[in-house]
Amino acid sequence: MPDSLEFFSEYIMGGTEVLTGFCFFTRLLHTKVRPSFYALFTVCVIAAIHFVQAGTIAEFGVFALLLTASGVFACHADWKSSVLYAALVIEMMQLSFGIVKSLMSMLYPLLSAYNQNIIGIVFMVAGEMVSLLLCGLCCYMVWRCFSYYEAIKKQYVFLVLIPVLMMFVMEEYINSAIYGLVVSDSSGVWVYANHYQMFVMQFLGIASLFCILFAYKKLLQNFSLSAELALLEQEEHSLSQYVEEAKAHYDKTKSFRHDVKNHIAVIKKLLQSGKLEQALDYIGDMEGMSDELSFPCATNHPVVDILAGQKLGIAKSMGIDVSCSLLLPYPSGLRDIDICIILSNALDNALHACKAMEGSADKYIHVAGRIQGDFLFIEIENSFQGEGLRKKGTGLSNIKAVTEKYHGAMNIKTQGTVFMLHVLLIIPQPCLGSN
Repeated sequence: MPDSLEFFSEYIMGGTEVLTGFCFFTRLLHTKVRPSFYALFTVCVIAAIHFVQAGTIAEFGVFALLLTASGVFACHADWKSSVLYAALVIEMMQLSFGIVKSLMSMLYPLLSAYNQNIIGIVFMVAGEMVSLLLCGLCCYMVWRCFSYYEAIKKQYVFLVLIPVLMMFVMEEYINSAIYGLVVSDSSGVWVYANHYQMFVMQFLGIASLFCILFAYKKLLQNFSLSAELALLEQEEHSLSQYVEEAKAHYDKTKSFRHDVKNHIAVIKKLLQSGKLEQALDYIGDMEGMSDELSFPCATNHPVVDILAGQKLGIAKSMGIDVSCSLLLPYPSGLRDIDICIILSNALDNALHACKAMEGSADKYIHVAGRIQGDFLFIEIENSFQGEGLRKKGTGLSNIKAVTEKYHGAMNIKTQGTVFMLHVLLIIPQPCLGSN
């Protein structure tokens, strides 16, 4: 090959492949970098590959390593996603170039009557363009159909990474076994290479890659459905308890309302008899009864008022000091059931912690929260035994699941005998139909 063609093939076309692969990589990561970094990355990869000169696998290894490093440090992505998408981009490029290479090798002998130098250059440039287009199409399909599922379940990345790496190694082995031991004639055509077989194998390889991604997507969907089912079962259990508590509260309220006329008649009789002190005592007893039936928490949210009122009312009846300064948006993009899951689980945990403090008079549960822009902050603080952080059970797991649903965060902090749960939610806009 002339020096000019060798320079064109190694640096111009090689640089184009590297640049295109990096563009696909950043696209899959849903990130953007400065235009100057694209050129810097391309130069670094070409220089590193030229310095290594140890075969195709080593070159791909250098490319993958630099892609992963750029994903972590330049694109600020996690290392699992960077490794996975680097492997996917390289594998799709390898398969795309392999398919086109086999196709060109099948067509090349049909044009043996023409000028071989011109035909070789045309095939080289056309093969490069078609390969990049095919690779671009594959990356676009991955970006549209599969990247979201990887982003939400990064702990399962290796379920798809290991098969992709295995496909890469196997393909390199097959390439070396078929193309590495053949000879070419004077025109440069491989004599004993079965290009039809290689074309079918490369095509099946790229089809297998998408089958793996599709199975990975379905598996993650099943994981999500299982988690949602467990969450719904917990919701049903919590709501059943809440309904029973609400019925008991309603019966007490109904009984009090039924006796109001009798109480008024007694007070009226005491006043008419001049027994002012006894009337005041009687009114004080009625006031205590009404306090037991009142809601200790006014949140601007009718559903939460009832729920928090029930939970805090139970705590108050147990001698636990309670306070509530929670203000919630209503209506909002937050589903009522999701807010109830957070508060019911948090307050149940707080009640359980206070119950375990036998013989202690300093039992309390404080509920606070505020709205700041599109963010809702909720804080539940309560006393507990102070023997270390309790094991994260279903309740806290359900709270975490709701916070992740609204792209928020949950934080647990302990200090002495104080347990604090902080929840941050991003309030969706009503037009999104989240409520």
